[in-house]
Amino acid sequence: MNRIQQTFANKKADEKLMSLFITAGFPDLESTVDLVLGFEENGADMIELGMPFSDPLADGPTIQYSSDIAIQNGITMNKIFEMVEAIREKSEIPIILMGYMNPVLHYGVEKFAQKAAEVGVDGLIIPDIPLEEDGLIKHHAEKNKLDVIHLVAPNTSDARMKLADENSQGFVYCVSVTGVTGARDGDEVSQSVARFIERVNTHVTENPVMVGFGIKSHQDAVSIAANTDGFIVGSALIDTIKNHYPQEGWQSKLFSFVHALKHGN
Repeated sequence: MNRIQQTFANKKADEKLMSLFITAGFPDLESTVDLVLGFEENGADMIELGMPFSDPLADGPTIQYSSDIAIQNGITMNKIFEMVEAIREKSEIPIILMGYMNPVLHYGVEKFAQKAAEVGVDGLIIPDIPLEEDGLIKHHAEKNKLDVIHLVAPNTSDARMKLADENSQGFVYCVSVTGVTGARDGDEVSQSVARFIERVNTHVTENPVMVGFGIKSHQDAVSIAANTDGFIVGSALIDTIKNHYPQEGWQSKLFSFVHALKHGN
């Protein structure tokens, strides 16, 4: 088993795993490694490391903003791989690279997969690859023992949910609401998510289920992730950084927020 699969295997029956998304190179190049290590110390079970792209079509204003800042800071794919190497010197937390296919193609798919595996990446989430075209990366990912994780949303048909399950390794990422990323009002999400997750659990039977998009508090997480294996938070983290960086103690405030997300205090 790889790190992702081991994390799910070790999960207690009533536990909800927490995966956190952070854009590599945001708010500055020097902070990413420390943020990931601090997230783990405060309850993160997995990390999604965003690969910034200039046209992030699935992302709302918050993550678009973080991508723009990271690009201005000079982030590159090689620098992202160096960050993963630095994290691996101190941590075995599962790391998933999340981003768009264009930068992967630019880097070279085979070279990308080999390098990702070499530095200690465990999985990939590429939202703009349709299920029918995941052969673009799946062969190289499997060859290098990288999980390819697919997304399903409320407007995903039952048949495509089954296909996403068959084509995914690690887990299936449930987008709790239709639309772009972003923290939303908890009631807006929870009213519709229960029906959606019930349908997911009927058709996704081979993989664990993680739910994301719109979670910004422990209460949201408990409610939205009730019938899943865990939850994913991204935009609310970026917003917290925006609100406090570069003030003194901004990392401590962020880590307190992360601890509260997982533990409720």
